[in-house]
Amino acid sequence: MAKVIINVTREGYSTDQVRSTLTIGELIEYLAQFDSDAKVYTSHDNGYTYGGIKWNDIDEDFDDDEE
Repeated sequence: MAKVIINVTREGYSTDQVRSTLTIGELIEYLAQFDSDAKVYTSHDNGYTYGGIKWNDIDEDFDDDEE
C-alpha cells in the first residue's frame, strides 16, 4: 500500500508566526494525484519521528476579525 508522507516544520508558537501555508483547495488538488487508499503520515524532526492524522486531529478556528 502506498504512503504519503507530509514533512512538517515548526515555524512558531501561533498561526500568526507561520509565513505561508496551503489553502484547502491547493491541498485537495495536490493530494488528488495519489491513490485514494494511500495512508497519510506526518514526518517530524527530519524523519526521526512520524505521526498519523486522525479525524479528531482536525479543527477549525476563526480569527476575531473574520467573524
